[in-house]
Amino acid sequence: MEMLVVTGASLLAGFVDSIVGGGGLVLVPALFATFPGAPPATLLGTNKSASVWGTAAAAAQFGRKVQLQWASLLPAAAVGFAGSLLGAWAVTVFPGEFLRQALPFILLAVLGYTLARKDMGRHHVPRFIGQHETMAACAVGLLIGLYDGFFGPGTGSFLVFLFVRWLGYDFLNASASAKCINVATNLAALMLLAAKGHVWWHYGLVMAAANVVGSVLGTRVALKHGAGFVRGVFIVVVSALILKSGYDAFLR
Repeated sequence: MEMLVVTGASLLAGFVDSIVGGGGLVLVPALFATFPGAPPATLLGTNKSASVWGTAAAAAQFGRKVQLQWASLLPAAAVGFAGSLLGAWAVTVFPGEFLRQALPFILLAVLGYTLARKDMGRHHVPRFIGQHETMAACAVGLLIGLYDGFFGPGTGSFLVFLFVRWLGYDFLNASASAKCINVATNLAALMLLAAKGHVWWHYGLVMAAANVVGSVLGTRVALKHGAGFVRGVFIVVVSALILKSGYDAFLR
């Protein structure tokens, strides 16, 4: 029964995450509810062992259908990987409680800005070209990589927002590009947690297969319905993140 619950949650998480990020909203609470006595690091590591494969599958699917700027994204993914490792180290030195309390307000600002700018992310008009785009993408990779390693919730959604707002991508191209960096940041966190023995591989491998199936389905839906659909899902996911992070920070 436990395997059935977490596998189903992983399937749904892969579907949501492939479109606009936020799969952790589904899978992490499911793991904590199913295994309430397990160490949090082990549950987070097991989550990463599944989600990294789903994110990679989504990136591959998008890469075949969307013209991604690999010359910019590959360096950005490498920088994101390093940033995630650095963030994971930093969390062992500095307290992260301030981020837990600030997150709902940051997400609220992101949601408010997205709702106010109704045309934002509907058209793909990149603001940078060549090396300038690479530098901008690397800055996004470093910033969100640090955040993902140090704290984590909403990483995919923050990546999408920055690609839309700063680099001028539409929501579909932003979601596709975000996956490439998110694979790297997830992999860095997984390597650290696995090295410390914080992964249940017997659950993780089955969950990974389900996450990949969900990611493939979600990617196909996003590609079929385009940027407007992805924008709508982004608004729903960010709203859910605000409620979840606000509850965790102030009510639980």
